[in-house]
Amino acid sequence: MVLSEFAGVSMPDWIDALLRIIFIVALMTIMAFALIYLERKILARFQARVGPTRTGPIGTLQSIADALKLIAKEDVRPITADRWAFELAPYMAFVPVFLVFVPMPFTETWFIRDLNLGLLFVFGVLGLNIVGVVMAAWGSDNKYALLGGVRAAAQAISYEIPMLLIIVAVVMVAAGRLAVDGDASAAGSINAIVGDQTTTPYILLQPLGFFIFIIGMLAELHRPPFDMPIAESEVVGGYFVEYSGMRWGMFFLAEYTALFLLVVLASSLFLGGWNWPFGADVGLGLQIVLTFVKTSVLIVLVIGSRALFPRLRIDQLMSFSWKVLLPFSIIQVIANGIILAYGGPDWVVGLVSFGLLVALSGLVYYIMRRKQGEGTRTVQTTPATPRVITAPEVTPVEAGGD
Repeated sequence: MVLSEFAGVSMPDWIDALLRIIFIVALMTIMAFALIYLERKILARFQARVGPTRTGPIGTLQSIADALKLIAKEDVRPITADRWAFELAPYMAFVPVFLVFVPMPFTETWFIRDLNLGLLFVFGVLGLNIVGVVMAAWGSDNKYALLGGVRAAAQAISYEIPMLLIIVAVVMVAAGRLAVDGDASAAGSINAIVGDQTTTPYILLQPLGFFIFIIGMLAELHRPPFDMPIAESEVVGGYFVEYSGMRWGMFFLAEYTALFLLVVLASSLFLGGWNWPFGADVGLGLQIVLTFVKTSVLIVLVIGSRALFPRLRIDQLMSFSWKVLLPFSIIQVIANGIILAYGGPDWVVGLVSFGLLVALSGLVYYIMRRKQGEGTRTVQTTPATPRVITAPEVTPVEAGGD
């Protein structure tokens, strides 16, 4: 219970669930504002700037000012746009993100519902987000919006498959460990996975899975270097180029909320969530602090990628997923299955995954070096012999003489 944990107030379950929803929606709105402000300040540091400073103390109210500006803006719809698709698209992109809160645990007791298939629910609901993106692209009747929507759909399909395979690998490890306690059926529950990381976070058992999950998360969120669907220099902003006001703001609110949720999910699956890394039982206050610290570290890494990496071409993005991430994620699932089927210990699972991560890093380094060599290759040519042009001889007759 939300209130009972602080004040010992008892209430019906439906009231408690309603309070949880209101609390989380309000919290996520505040978190979206905070993430926008944090991104501006971090990028400013990378670019030798100051960032927001004028609105409120050290610019902390800038996001609220931007929200008020969006509310006051006129809601413009192109004449040739499909009205239903254009107006419903922001809601189709916004609502699925907030449904992800249902199984997401922030502490041992702070969640709306602990689902045995919580991971399946999260990715099933998040997959509906792309429907809103495609509706926005098609309904806008704009070639740049359509191109951005097609890119977003192709990118989502390409990177969700490796992410789902990594989730399968994590569930396999969790099922093997929970089977010792006779509770392997709860391996799909996010809460159960976090609870199993009391002494050993899964990043030690699945380092390759953590790497692929972070890469897939960046692609799902259209964060650099995977921001081709919304690249202003290529598609003029992408699928929401025709939107203004709060409809445009709903797309961004959904994006930053999804960023926070996926970071919390990564923290829960690989970093132990609210667990103290040394296996000690901690209270609610310290659980909140641990969740906040772990998610903050990942958020800084995600935001920093925008300043550190250049944008990939669309062909490079697709090739990296289908030719690199997908084969390695399949190998990880197969390796986990073989090791766990024969009762291998946890350290073998972690060692194999680490070896695969080293192989993946070596392959990426080789590809980058090869591309760099192709870009700097010069064609050897023999220097041309300079031509000497002499003036023709002029006879006296040609010169006009006698």
